[in-house]
Amino acid sequence: MVSKKLMGFMVACLAVPAIAAQGQAADVVSLDHGIRVQDAGQVMEVTALRDDVVRVRVWPAGKEPEDASWAVLPESLHSSSEVTAQKGGFATAKLRVTVGPDLALTVLDKEGHVLQQDAEPIEHRGKDFRIYKKLSSDDHFFGLGDKPGPLDRRGEAFTMWNTDHFGWQESSDPLYKDIPFFLQLRQGRTIGVFFNNTYRSFFDFGRELPSEYSFGATDGPIDYFLMYGPTPKQVLADYAWLTGPTPLPPLWSLGFQQSRYSYSPESELMEVARRMRADRIPCDVLWLDIDFQKDNMPFTTDPERFPHFPQMVKQLAADQYKLVVITDLHIARKPGIGYKPYDSGVAGDEFVKLPDGSTYVGDVWPGPAVFPDFTQERTLQWWGTLFREFVDDGVAGFWNDMDEPAVFNTPTKTMPDDVQHRIAMPGFAKRTTNHLEIHNVYGMLNSEGTYDGLLALRPDERPFVMTRATFAGGQRYAVTWTGDNSSTWNHLRMTTPQLLNLGLSGFSMAGADVGGFAGSPPPDLLTKWIEVAAFQPIDRDHSAKGTRRHEVWVDGPVQEAIRRRFIEERYKLLPYLYTTAEETSRSGVPLMRPLFVEFPGATADGHPIDLDAGDSEFMVGDDLLVAPNPSPEEIAPYEVHLPPGTWYDFWTGERFERAANGEAVDLEQRDKLKAVVALTVKPVLEQLPVYVRGGSIVPMEPLTQSTEQVPDGPLTLRVYPAADAAAPCSGEVYSDDGHSFAYRQGEFARVEFSCARAKDGSVSVRIGPQMGRFKPWWRSYRIELYGERSGHEGGRGDQSKAEGSDGALMTTTVAANPAGQTVRFGSKR
Repeated sequence: MVSKKLMGFMVACLAVPAIAAQGQAADVVSLDHGIRVQDAGQVMEVTALRDDVVRVRVWPAGKEPEDASWAVLPESLHSSSEVTAQKGGFATAKLRVTVGPDLALTVLDKEGHVLQQDAEPIEHRGKDFRIYKKLSSDDHFFGLGDKPGPLDRRGEAFTMWNTDHFGWQESSDPLYKDIPFFLQLRQGRTIGVFFNNTYRSFFDFGRELPSEYSFGATDGPIDYFLMYGPTPKQVLADYAWLTGPTPLPPLWSLGFQQSRYSYSPESELMEVARRMRADRIPCDVLWLDIDFQKDNMPFTTDPERFPHFPQMVKQLAADQYKLVVITDLHIARKPGIGYKPYDSGVAGDEFVKLPDGSTYVGDVWPGPAVFPDFTQERTLQWWGTLFREFVDDGVAGFWNDMDEPAVFNTPTKTMPDDVQHRIAMPGFAKRTTNHLEIHNVYGMLNSEGTYDGLLALRPDERPFVMTRATFAGGQRYAVTWTGDNSSTWNHLRMTTPQLLNLGLSGFSMAGADVGGFAGSPPPDLLTKWIEVAAFQPIDRDHSAKGTRRHEVWVDGPVQEAIRRRFIEERYKLLPYLYTTAEETSRSGVPLMRPLFVEFPGATADGHPIDLDAGDSEFMVGDDLLVAPNPSPEEIAPYEVHLPPGTWYDFWTGERFERAANGEAVDLEQRDKLKAVVALTVKPVLEQLPVYVRGGSIVPMEPLTQSTEQVPDGPLTLRVYPAADAAAPCSGEVYSDDGHSFAYRQGEFARVEFSCARAKDGSVSVRIGPQMGRFKPWWRSYRIELYGERSGHEGGRGDQSKAEGSDGALMTTTVAANPAGQTVRFGSKR
C-alpha cells in the first residue's frame, strides 16, 4: 500500500501534461475506447462513451459484475468512442484520463486542468465501499434531487434511501426520492457525476474531511459516469443523453392546479370547480386524493360519495378541467369480493414474496395490502391494464403516491430487507434479489409501469404521471413534487433550492405543495406562495386533511385579487413556458434553473452567482429572473443580484445595467456601474420582483381561463434590446396541439424572432418563417418595444404598464405571415 504522502506526490505528477512513467500502474490493457488496469487484486475499467462522457467501473479480479442499469438508457450504456492511448491512460477530444498505483484516477481537460482526482484508494469494508476525491476550496456541488438545505451541497452529507417522511424539516434526510447525480463546479468548469448503484448510498461533500469528498454504498457495483462541460448546460445535456430528458408535457399540466386531501363527496369537488370559474380564477386541473376510493382501495370509487363518477368526469371536461386521481401501488388484500386488482394479481403471481415463498403483506391505507413486483416486465404490463376503467371514464392523469414504498407500523417505514424481487427485464440477468437492491428504484418502476400502461391505452396522448418516489432516469416517466412539506415561511424559502436541485437532477417538471401540505398557512403566507409558484414548473395548491382550506378565495377579496393576478400572469406567459418546456425535452436544461446555468462566468472568481443571492433567485427559461425575498417572512429591504448585462423590470419596463466582470473596466467605472448591481427591494405583499434579460423577445398571449380556451387576440412579442447594439437579441415561440404526439410527425409550429438596432436608433424586429405544419391559434402579432429608460429602483410587483411611460415605448400590431416579416420602429433621435 502506498502512503498518502507518496500517493499525493504521484497523483500530482499525473496532473501535468507530461505523465511520468512511474505513475503507470501494473497490468495495463489498452482498449479501443479506454483502458483496463489490474492492481492489488482489483480491476478498474475506464471507457469513453463520448468525447465528454467516461464510465468508471471497478471489481475484484475474476468477478466482473453485471453490466446493467435501471437508470441509463440502453443505447447510451453500450455506446463507445475511440480514444488515443497514452502512457497510463488515454485521451479523447475533450478529456485526458490517467490511472496510477492503487487505481488512482485523475481526469483532466485538454488544457491540463484537473477536473477530478482520487484522494486515496477505494475503501472496502465487507460489501460496503467508499470512493474518495480531492476537494478544493473552489468546489461547489449541486444536484441529488430534492434534498433539503442550501442549494450548494458543499459541507453537507446525505443518505440515499427513499423514505416516507411526513413533516420533514430542513435537516431531514433521507426523503422520498434519491437521484445519485451531482454537478461539481470549479473555477468556471463543470463536471457531472452519476453513481450507478441502487443500494443505500452516501455522499459527503467535505463534511467529514474538508480536503475530500466521497460517495459509496453498502453493496452493489462500483460504477460511475463522469460528464464534462465545461459549461453546466453541456453537463445537463450529457446527463439527459445518458438517462433521458423530461418529455414534452401536455400543455394543461402547465396550468394552475387545485387539490386537497380530500375533496369528498363529489359535490364538494364540483363546487370547487364552479367557484373557480365564477371567480374567474384560471385553472386547468383538479385532483382527487384517496377519499374518492371505496375503503381506500386503489382503482376503486366509492359508490356513496361519488355515485356519478363517469358523469362527473365528463362534466368537468365540459367545463375545461382535467381530473387527476391518486392510484397508490399497494393493492388491498381483499380476496373473494371481486376486487380485480387483487384477484388478477394473485392469478398472475404479480406480488413480491418473502424468502419462504409466501406473499409479503404490509399495512397501508386500506389495511393489509400486497405489493407488485415491478422488476418483472409482465408485472409492469399487468399494472398498466389496471388503469383502463379510469381512462375510459376520461381521467386525464394519475398520481403514484406512497411508492417509496411506504408501509405502516414498521420501524423502517417500508418493506423488510429480505423481501424478494424476481428480476425478469430486458437488459438484466434473470435472477432473484432482495429489497435492499430494489428499494431505491421501486417508485421509478411504478412510474414506468403507469406511464407505459397509459401509452398502451391511449397511444397518441402524452401521459401525465406524478410520483413521490423515484430514482435517476425517472424523469422519463413522471413529474414529481417535494412531498409532505409544511405551511411555514421556512418551507416556502426551501422550495426554491429544492426545485432547482431537482431540475439539475433531470426533473424539470417539479413542484411543491403550494401553501404547504402539513399545517395551516396564514393568509399572507399563502398569498406569497401562490405568487412564487406562478413561476415554477408545477403549480399545484394542495393541503392535508384537517388543515385550513387553501383555495384562492378563502381569505377574502383583497387576498384573492392578488392571488388571481399572479395566476393570470402565468397564463399570459404560457407561450413562453411551453416553448421552454419543449426546449427542455430536447436539451435537458430544466425549465426552472439556477442563475449559474445561464451565467457560469458571472463572478470574477468563478463561484456561482446564486450563492450571493441567498439561494432565492432563479431563472425561468433563458430570459426571466425571479427574485423572491431570501427571508420571506421578514419585512426589511433585501438585495436582488442581477448577472452581468442589461435587465428590465418585467412589470414596469425599467432598465438596469450590470457591469461585466473583467479587468478592462476601470475601477471608477466599475464602482459606478456596481451601484445598480444589487437592487434594494422593499417587500410588499402584492409584489414579486421579476426581471427580463436584455436581448430577449418574450412571447405572451391574451388571458384565458384554461389552456383549452383559444386566446382571443394577437400573440404579444415583448422585445427587450440589450444596451449594446451589437449584442444578440432573439426569442422564439413553439406551439402544437398540446396533448398528442403529432408534433413528432411535423405537426408543430416554431417561429424564431430577432431584433437589431441601427445607428440611427431605429429597431427592427424580424419574425422568421414558420417551421412545422401546425396552424397555431394566433393570426397577428402585437410587438412591444422596451428600452431607453433606466432606473435605480426595482422589484415593483404590480402589473401597471402604460405605453410611453415605464412600460413599452412603442407598440404595433401586424398580421402574421407564415413566410416571415420584418417590423421596423423609427429612430428615437
